[in-house]
Amino acid sequence: MATLLYRLGRTAFRHRLRFLAGWLVLLFLIGGGFAAFGSHLDSEATIPGSQSQQGIDLLERSLPEATGVTAQLVFAAPPGATVDDPAHRARIQKAVRQAAAAPQVAEATDPFKTKKISADRRTALAQVLYPIKRDALEDASVTALEDIAAAARSDDLRAEVGGTVYSTAGMHVGIGEVIGVVVAVIVLVLTFGSLLAAGLTLLTAITGLAIGLLGLMLISNVATVSDTAPSLALMVGLAVGIDYALFIGSRHRTQLADGMAAEESAARAVATAGGAVVFAGLTVIVALAGLSVVGIPFLTVMGLAAALTVLMAVAAAITLVPALLGLAGDRLRPRPRSRAARPERAGAGGLRWARLVTRRPLLTVPVVLLALGAMALPALRLNLAMPDNGTADPSSTQRKAYDLLSDAFGPGNNGRLLVLVRTREGDPVRAAARVAGGLDLPGVVSISDPEPGTDGRTAVLNLVPEQGPRTKATQRLVRDIRSRTPALGAATGAQILVTGSTPAAIDVSDRLRDSLPPFTAIVVGFSLLLLLLVFRSILVPVKAAAGFLLSAGAAFGAVVAVFQWGWLADLFGVATTGPVFSFMPIVVIAVLFGLAMDYQVFLVSRIREEHVHTGRPREAVLTGSRHTTRVITAAALIMFAVFAGFVTTDDLTLKPIALGLAAGILADAFLVRMTLVPAVLALTGHGAWWLPRWLNRLLPNLDIEGATLQRPHAEAAEHHRDPITAPTD
Repeated sequence: MATLLYRLGRTAFRHRLRFLAGWLVLLFLIGGGFAAFGSHLDSEATIPGSQSQQGIDLLERSLPEATGVTAQLVFAAPPGATVDDPAHRARIQKAVRQAAAAPQVAEATDPFKTKKISADRRTALAQVLYPIKRDALEDASVTALEDIAAAARSDDLRAEVGGTVYSTAGMHVGIGEVIGVVVAVIVLVLTFGSLLAAGLTLLTAITGLAIGLLGLMLISNVATVSDTAPSLALMVGLAVGIDYALFIGSRHRTQLADGMAAEESAARAVATAGGAVVFAGLTVIVALAGLSVVGIPFLTVMGLAAALTVLMAVAAAITLVPALLGLAGDRLRPRPRSRAARPERAGAGGLRWARLVTRRPLLTVPVVLLALGAMALPALRLNLAMPDNGTADPSSTQRKAYDLLSDAFGPGNNGRLLVLVRTREGDPVRAAARVAGGLDLPGVVSISDPEPGTDGRTAVLNLVPEQGPRTKATQRLVRDIRSRTPALGAATGAQILVTGSTPAAIDVSDRLRDSLPPFTAIVVGFSLLLLLLVFRSILVPVKAAAGFLLSAGAAFGAVVAVFQWGWLADLFGVATTGPVFSFMPIVVIAVLFGLAMDYQVFLVSRIREEHVHTGRPREAVLTGSRHTTRVITAAALIMFAVFAGFVTTDDLTLKPIALGLAAGILADAFLVRMTLVPAVLALTGHGAWWLPRWLNRLLPNLDIEGATLQRPHAEAAEHHRDPITAPTD
């Protein structure tokens, strides 16, 4: 692989204008396609094979109005007054008439006719029905409804809008993300000591990211792409794009400082650091694509979308970077007396740290393990659920409507269950009535009269639980009802399905919870295999996998502390504490795994290279750390800045993922890779690189360190040494 990448890097350097033109043409074509066709993102999440999805599919055929998006107009009179007061009633009914005539609305129900009035007569609920799915609802339609509610408000009457018209925020770039990029640029400048080098790195990352994101938007016209997929792709693609270009550019600058010719240096940087980039990118891509094994299309699309941007980041790093290096030429060579031109000074900090953590490894290892264990301790209390309007910002109208309904009608009114009864023959309404009689369970507030479908075989019961949709009590109630439905179905000769948004959210959480252990096992097993191939060692892969699990635990612990326990909630802009978004653990594991392997490869490959050359384990650890600590520190700080920037987003699906990745990156880079790994390697000595001979013969040699380049190109490198910086007699 090193030889192939060496040739690719040299070709890109020599034919830089062709490579640059190729990337510009690709960007132009994809950008032009996006400008012409736009995008079509989908906000609908399906769970194939689940009972709730089966029910939703049946409802779409037999009672389609029950599956359309709905809004709620909630009106509340002040203490001492009621909605029956003539002035209040007139405002409410006027608002309902206006809502019925609003864009895309099929019907708006009068709460006085439907008797949707609270027991104290202070709160009224009007349902606004849209005969379409959420992705077909225009933002202007929601805005029009909010304007109607605003016009109905007065000093003594509240009016708020809620319902399923509100969903996740989708892709959004705000000030936090911009600050993250600014911090990344500052770190790049400090790392390289060159504005030109930092600029080339950032240009590479943005080019790959732009092509990946625009391509994803273009694909959304012919394939289903969830509206949150671009957000994850943006976050991951930006972080890895900067880091991958940084790794290659840093290696190039170091070689230039040693006097190597620019063309040879660029080719070798792609062959060595580029090999590690390819390997690290492959692990991220495989882990993200592995999300498809869970069987939830929403999650599959998120993983594949992010994998696409990572693929573009790798391609840009190994082709666009050497082309730009060719364009810059010797202008990237550090000045003779600069810090970058003196590797012994540039890596002094890393060397001092490596000496500190390897001086007493028997002390370092348990201290780090205790620290990581303490960080991971809150993860034992991890509680997962899907977000709803109850997790929205308390100042938003949907959250105010949610709270008004909970206070006036009970929290269960925000998490109603639909019980679908489908008969093979006979009257479905009569069968549904018998089913309702068998669902008189603790935790059930009320069950509506059966509503017949249009097919003559279906009827629907509307069941109101006692507790809210994200509570464990409601989760238990759904499971209790489903445990009774087989017997009730046999007695009535009907198929019974418990469905609706609340059961669907519970089904998603259950599937994700069940999928997490096998998915983690697959990811860890894959890492063991790949690291075995790369480092030809038994201990190194096992240590790397164990370190990754510790980092993941620390990431989950931080999320629980902030989003469930409320620690530093104001600092992170968390308006509501409670269960964490169900997709968070599996997405964080997929992304963090690949990123952790980045640091593992760049650190341990240099250590292994030194060990092969010298045969002295401790000196190899110190030398490898001296060469890599600075670039790993910069890469980790860049990734942390990018992920931390996304913590400020309003998207409740992305916010905990961003925080988990930010915390996980810090723990993995500084505690695991730069502290625990050197200490363990120093402690185990030669044993760290032990591999049975029979296994060594079976494994292919990937050569990501570029060992095959050492002898064939040694004389060429010396011949092309720059006369300005070459040593003189």
